Amino acid sequence: MMAPPGQKTATLAAQRPLPGRFRLTQARREAIAFHLFAAPWIIGFLGFTLGPMIASFLLSFTAYDIISPAQWVGLDNYRMMVGDGLVWHALRVTFTYSLIGVPLGLVLSFLVALLLNQRVRGIYLYRTLFYLPAILPQVPVALLWLWIFNPQFGILNNLLGIVGITGPQWLFSEFWVLPALILMSLWGVGGSMVIYLAGLQGIPAHLYEAVEVDGGNWWARFRHVTVPMLSPVIFFNLVTGIIYSMQTFTWAYVMTRGGPNNASLFYGLYLYNNAFEYFRMGYASALGWLIFVVILLMTLLVFRSSPLWVYYEGLGAKGK
Repeated sequence: MMAPPGQKTATLAAQRPLPGRFRLTQARREAIAFHLFAAPWIIGFLGFTLGPMIASFLLSFTAYDIISPAQWVGLDNYRMMVGDGLVWHALRVTFTYSLIGVPLGLVLSFLVALLLNQRVRGIYLYRTLFYLPAILPQVPVALLWLWIFNPQFGILNNLLGIVGITGPQWLFSEFWVLPALILMSLWGVGGSMVIYLAGLQGIPAHLYEAVEVDGGNWWARFRHVTVPMLSPVIFFNLVTGIIYSMQTFTWAYVMTRGGPNNASLFYGLYLYNNAFEYFRMGYASALGWLIFVVILLMTLLVFRSSPLWVYYEGLGAKGK
């Protein structure tokens, strides 16, 4: 039975595809989904990273105390930094902490990862225990180490006293305060350790077998297989360690406030003091851009050196 002409026309019109602007192809649906999922990060980046960076850059050319309107002063804040002795002292303290603490952290986390890469009973528990300190909040950790470093009843000096060593004053000594904070920084090597451990477990077993066939011992396996294959991981941990150490703030703020006699005045702490204690927001913004440039230059230097010692599988030796 044939449909009436009017009904047939309506059926064909319903089956006719919509115009192109109303039709969602697979590519368009994927693009919409991508932007929807990326929107929270994009909004957060614009509102909490890029926006404040632009604002701080503009404020670095002003005299601003939060209460009064900002006044344009040009390059005065940057000229003031040149003659500010505390700026260079804070940079020296921060550089010393970074140059000693970062290599120690890299080596210690590497050694711990090698130990935790063994097949022994309860290894997952050991890995968890070594990783836990890396995720603990910094303020409670700082309070814990305040007790450990206490020269009268701290556990560290008590342990040294058992073996007949008189413990130093630690955080109350201009000489020992920085070594104490460097020692404390090794508490959190679990973060780097996990990354090393992942790299170790990704090394192909046939490479070790090839060294054994050639008569190589454990040192040959470590030198010619483990270290080259882990060099990209070492490079990553080095870059992140430098960036993190150059922004040290919480421990110095909670434990020493920069003392004694500015011996632990880290750059981040000095920047904070200018911004939120002296209310010199313009000067603090200029200080922030100085450390940004310093960290950028240090990172670029490490990247420039990477072809000399970083091995990328598939690219050959030295990343070439």
